[in-house]
Amino acid sequence: MLAAVVLLTGGQSQSDAGYGGATNYNSCPPATCVAPADNCVTKTSCCPAYKTVKEIVWEQRPTTCCKTVYDTVCEQVPVTSYKNVYETCYRNECYTVCKPVYKTCYRDQCYKVCKPVYKTCYREVCSTIRKPVYKTCYRDECYTVCKPVYKTCYRDECYTVCKPVYKTCYREVCYTTCKTVTKTCYRDHCYTVCKPVTETKWVDVCSGEWKTETVHCPGPVVEKCVCDPGTWEFDPCSCCCVYKPGCCRTVKVQCPGTTTCRRYWCPKIVKKKVCCTRYVQEVKHCKVPYTVCCQVPQTCTKRVPYTTCCMVRECKTRRIPYTTCSYVKECKTKRVPYTTCCWKEECVTKKVPYTTCTMVEECKTKRVPYTTCCMVRECKTRRVPYTTCRRVCCTKMVTRRRCVPRQVQCTVMKCVPRVVCRQVPVCCPQTCTKPQCGSCGG
Repeated sequence: MLAAVVLLTGGQSQSDAGYGGATNYNSCPPATCVAPADNCVTKTSCCPAYKTVKEIVWEQRPTTCCKTVYDTVCEQVPVTSYKNVYETCYRNECYTVCKPVYKTCYRDQCYKVCKPVYKTCYREVCSTIRKPVYKTCYRDECYTVCKPVYKTCYRDECYTVCKPVYKTCYREVCYTTCKTVTKTCYRDHCYTVCKPVTETKWVDVCSGEWKTETVHCPGPVVEKCVCDPGTWEFDPCSCCCVYKPGCCRTVKVQCPGTTTCRRYWCPKIVKKKVCCTRYVQEVKHCKVPYTVCCQVPQTCTKRVPYTTCCMVRECKTRRIPYTTCSYVKECKTKRVPYTTCCWKEECVTKKVPYTTCTMVEECKTKRVPYTTCCMVRECKTRRVPYTTCRRVCCTKMVTRRRCVPRQVQCTVMKCVPRVVCRQVPVCCPQTCTKPQCGSCGG
C-alpha cells in the first residue's frame, strides 16, 4: 500500500502540486466544496459559506523549437552559350580588261646650226727691266771668352755619436684572477599537454547535385535583298544581245537560333557520421637541469720583462768634399757674313695672247620621239569576299548566390494557461440566533 501511495503521489506533475496534494479542485466532491442551496434557508447560522471560484493563470514556460536560418552562399557556375562567328572568305573571279600599250618610236630630222670657232694667236712684245743682284761676303772677327775650371777637394772632420745599448731585465708581479666554478641544479617544471579524445556524432551536411537545362532560342528575323535572275535581250541598234538584270526584292530570312545550357543546383540535406577529435589538457611535471656559475678569486705571480737603455759615446771621422772654381781667358775667331747689292739691266721679250672668233655653219641630225598606242586584251583574277557564319560554343563562369537553409535550436518563453480553483467566503444576511455549525466557536 505504501508503494501504491508513492506511485500515485510521484506521478503528479509540478502544476498539480499547487492544489494541496489533490489533482485539482475539480476532484473535490461537490457536497463538500459547495454548500447546499437550502442550507441558509432551513438553518440560520453565523458561519460564512464558501464558494469555489475558478481563475485562469498564465505561466511562462521555456520551450525549445527549431528555427530555419538561410545562409547566402556564392558559387561559381559554368554557363555554356553559343554565339555566331562571322568569317570573311574569298573566291577567285576572272574578268577581261582592255589595257592600252604605249610604244615610243623615233624619226630622224636634219637642221643647221652656226657654230662659233675660237682661235688663240700670239704677238711678241719687247721690254727692258732692272734686276737686283745680291752677293754674300764674310769677314774675320776676334773675341775673348772666360772659361771656368772646377776642382773637387776633400778635408777630414771628427764628430761624436751616442750609441744606445739595450738590456732586458725581469721583475715579479702579483695579480688576481677569477676562476669560474660550474654547478648543476634542478628545478621542477610544469607543462601542459593536449590529449586527443575522439567522439562520433551525426551532422547535417548540405549537399546536392547539378542539373542541366537546355533552352533553345530561335534566331532573329532579318531582311535580305535578293536579286532575280536577269535575261538576255536582242538590241537592234547595236545588233547584239544585251543583258538586263532582274529586279531586286526584300526577303525576310530567319537567322539560326542559339541553344543555351543552364545549370542549376538542387540542394538536399544528408546526415553524415563525423568523427570529431577534441583535446583535453593534462598537466605534467618534469625536472629541468640548469647550470649555476660563480666566480672564485685566485692570486697568481708572473715574471714581467722590461728593457733598460744606456747611451755610449763614440768618436768617428768623415771626409767632407768641397769644390774650387778658377777662370781661364781664351781668344777665339768667328766669321761674320754681310750682303752686297748691285743693279743689272736686262731686255726681255714676251708673247702676248689674243683670241679670234669665226662663225661656221654645220648640219646636224636629231631623233624626234613620237608615241603609238594599241589596245591589248588581258585576263585578270580578282578576289571577291563573301561572309560565312558558324556557331562557337563558349563557357564562362558566372557568380550566383543561393540560400542554403539550416535548422537552429532556440529557446522561447511561452505563456501556458492554467486553471486555479480557490474558495471565496460568502456571508448570509440573516442574524445568527442559534449555533448550528459545528465549526463555529460561538
